[in-house]
Amino acid sequence: MNFLKNVILFTIGGGAYTSLELLFRRRSHSSMFFLGGACFLAIGKLWKNAPRLKLLPGMILGSGICTAGELVTGFLVNRDYSVWDYRRLPGNFRGQISVPFSLLWMPLSAVAGAVYRWCDQRL
Repeated sequence: MNFLKNVILFTIGGGAYTSLELLFRRRSHSSMFFLGGACFLAIGKLWKNAPRLKLLPGMILGSGICTAGELVTGFLVNRDYSVWDYRRLPGNFRGQISVPFSLLWMPLSAVAGAVYRWCDQRL
């Protein structure tokens, strides 16, 4: 059951992230489903396994998870910047990650943690 639960949670996270991209960018890439699912699982387990974690440190850790995932995914599938391109954003690293998006991941990781807990309790 635990494997199936993780597959369902992964699918929820991947679907949610892809949907956000489609809503705001009008396009996405198949790798974003996998990145979103992996980040959702990692952030959810972070919040679930550290129940006394304060909000701000949790958001910072969640942002770190997303930023690290984005960097790895970028080096694997975004070498030509066809999936995303942060080269014009401040504080970017090789156009793959940037300070503005790292800051965006903070509140989104708090939301992801709450959604994960809600889904986890019901599965």
